[in-house]
Amino acid sequence: MSERPAQAQSYPGSSGDMSPEPRDEMLDYTGSGLLKDVRALVTGGDSGIGRAVAIAFAKEGADVAITYLDEDHDARHTAEHVATAGRRCFAFGGDLAEERHAREVVAHAVRDLGGLDVLVLHHGTQAPVDDIREIDGARLRRTFDVNVLSLFWIVQEALPHLGRGSSIVVTGSVNGLRGNKTLIDYAASKAAAMGLAASLAQNLMEREIRVNVVAPGPVWTPLIPATLPEGKVEEFGEQAPMGRAAEPDEIAPSYVFFAANRLSSYYTGQTLVPGGGEIHPG
Repeated sequence: MSERPAQAQSYPGSSGDMSPEPRDEMLDYTGSGLLKDVRALVTGGDSGIGRAVAIAFAKEGADVAITYLDEDHDARHTAEHVATAGRRCFAFGGDLAEERHAREVVAHAVRDLGGLDVLVLHHGTQAPVDDIREIDGARLRRTFDVNVLSLFWIVQEALPHLGRGSSIVVTGSVNGLRGNKTLIDYAASKAAAMGLAASLAQNLMEREIRVNVVAPGPVWTPLIPATLPEGKVEEFGEQAPMGRAAEPDEIAPSYVFFAANRLSSYYTGQTLVPGGGEIHPG
């Protein structure tokens, strides 16, 4: 029986309004200096996995810039946790589907952080449908603008600031690996994002910039009550072999692994799948 009651939120959702609230504050995580003085930009860093990643990075010694759509309260909450860890946090609100904003975010992060060493491309959007004919042109373009095109714009803008030893981590999805009968455009966009990461890994290898993917299975984040029908929320994650959804705190260490040269200096073009027992080739 699910411990989550049926619930709904307006898009894009907020952690504080979820029942139960997700574990995304890395409260039991102790850093060991793996990212000491690293400067990281985490898109979609206001809540869920993005918040957990930002806080984990800070506990490992990084200064962090985060982006968010319009969830000011969630973004401030993340920034407070980063500050509690003794690191700086800068938050930039706005829509990354807009090319100008996507590029400006990088410039502002570089300005405020004093440079850039790690780029985590985590932001995304999804909405389920029962019939592919429900996906009109505007919806399809929106999904790909947010989940794919913005990645091109951000990476293009960030590359002049990334040097040898830098790391780019892209959030994929198990849906991008095997499809999803209701998240049709989302799954297609995640497959594209993961293909982009594989191509960038090859393209940037001579510059010693590593590019890898974290492709989670079901994770309890604000996007779930904000995009799924209430009944689906109640049973969310039960399809995973482990029989439950992950908490964001369980996913964030994968990003630390790829960000830290001490742990993953020989990894590029690879995909980690924290999928609750769902098996995929890496």
